[in-house]
This record gives sequence, structure tokens and C-alpha cells, in this order.
Amino acid sequence: MWIWRAVGSVAFVLGAIGLAVPIWPTTIFWIVAALAFAKSNPSWADWIYRQPGVGPAIKTFLETGAMARQAKIAALCGMGLAAMIVIAFAYRTPWVLAGGLGLIAIGALYVMTRKPLRDE
Repeated sequence: MWIWRAVGSVAFVLGAIGLAVPIWPTTIFWIVAALAFAKSNPSWADWIYRQPGVGPAIKTFLETGAMARQAKIAALCGMGLAAMIVIAFAYRTPWVLAGGLGLIAIGALYVMTRKPLRDE
């Protein structure tokens, strides 16, 4: 149980950084935190679900695997910005460039293949 709480705490802190740093993702880290807290301390997962903005989207995603169109667009725009940053800083190092853009492409493919919410 303590390992899940530790994983959730680290993921939560990493997600909280995204509240202050615009290109840092919040939602994906808080999804991991909610999953970990659901196994170790469900009241902490419930607290995440109650957070305005990201909480309901996280709960819906974990329950149904669906993403709102607006959430998909926001995620893909963030990944596009991250790709530009990777290109700007790693264009002289091909393996870093390929690795960074490859990971972003995998994330983008995952987001694009999530089913839409039913009410959209």
C-alpha cells in the first residue's frame, strides 16, 4: 500500500508543477496519481476528482477511457509546443531529437485514438 501512496504522491507533485509551468502536463500525472491513490487511499483520489477543471475530466477518463474534444485539442497543442521546444534544443543531436519527437508522436497517437465523450 505504501508504494502506491508514494507513486501517487510523486505523480501528484509532478502534475502540480504543471499548474505553474504552462508546457508541463498536469492531467497525465494526476491520472497516475488518482490510479495510485485509488489503491492506497481512495479519499485522496476523490479529492483529485473534485478539483475544478481537471478533476471531472480525470474521473471520466478513468471510468470510460473517453476524452472531450476540447481536452484532445489542448493535449495535442501542448504536444505540438513540446515538439517545437525539442526541435529548438535538440536539432543538433539526432538521437535526442528522434527520441523526443518519437515519444511525443506516441502520446499524440494515443490521444487521437481515444473515444470521444458521448454527449459531444
